[in-house]
Amino acid sequence: MKKGLSVIKQAREVLEIEAQGILNLIERIGTEFEQAVEMILGSKGRVIFTGMGKSGIVGRKIAATLNSTGTPSLFLHPADAIHGDLGMVTADDVVIAISNSGYTKEVTTIIPTLKGLGVKLIAFTGDPESPVARESDLLINVGVDREACPLGLAPTTSTTAALAMGDALAVVLINRRRFNSKDFKRFHPGGSLGDRLSVKIKEVMVTGEEIPLVCIGQTMEETLSEIDRKDLGASLVVDDGLVLQGVVTDGDIRRSLLQRRDIMGLQVEEVMSISPKTLDEEKTAADAVALMEYHGITVLPIVDKAKRVKGIVHLHGLLGGKEFRLNGS
Repeated sequence: MKKGLSVIKQAREVLEIEAQGILNLIERIGTEFEQAVEMILGSKGRVIFTGMGKSGIVGRKIAATLNSTGTPSLFLHPADAIHGDLGMVTADDVVIAISNSGYTKEVTTIIPTLKGLGVKLIAFTGDPESPVARESDLLINVGVDREACPLGLAPTTSTTAALAMGDALAVVLINRRRFNSKDFKRFHPGGSLGDRLSVKIKEVMVTGEEIPLVCIGQTMEETLSEIDRKDLGASLVVDDGLVLQGVVTDGDIRRSLLQRRDIMGLQVEEVMSISPKTLDEEKTAADAVALMEYHGITVLPIVDKAKRVKGIVHLHGLLGGKEFRLNGS
């Protein structure tokens, strides 16, 4: 971009460069894109996006688009993943790693663990020979000829291209799922996803006998049985007064198995995470979603002021394709 250009000409040149970057993607839509769609449709889990910096912001936006159109998605910050948040990933998930260079250290660091978990990995990258591309099951090439930034440093055209490819993926999934206007209204009553999530937690939380619950002193064998029966991927741990003491998630179990092979005889307090995030039942579903996405967790205990358990919510239940089942209805 030339120094002497007027403001209007500079702005127009930026748009031309970015538009051309998107147009160049068209010829790259082929077999691997089709395979990525089938991989997501065939998955029993979620689509989890990861990426650093501007790529991470793009991943959050694509995840938000998928969530509002029938494909449950999350964003996993790779730096947080290194320090324990990989526990939120399951073998049923599909991970989309966004890295223009394909050499982003935080992303390449978590790839071996992701592959060890058995997840399917899709790369959105501009370098087909990069580590991220080579280690992925599928490569979606989102490379651009140049950035709109005159220094060629700030991600501009590259992030626009990745975002556009994400939109292409979302729209194809909408059509394949036959997601229609009625479905859209369930997620956007009154025209806003926020309105769907404006109901209070007490109206939609899991309550009573459906809460996965074990007491301090029970064994991990009993805890695993409770997790399996209630099918929420976790169990709350309470004392005799139903006061919350901790939570055991799939991630806690995997980490314990890495330390010792046989955990069945352990008491639950030896495995549980203490001081879990909680929420009051008068808060909204939107508050719960925001808290869970910020901390990278999928289950949230609902407690009163004395920390007594009132219920539990699961992220999938709040963002999934089903309508809310209101308590008492």
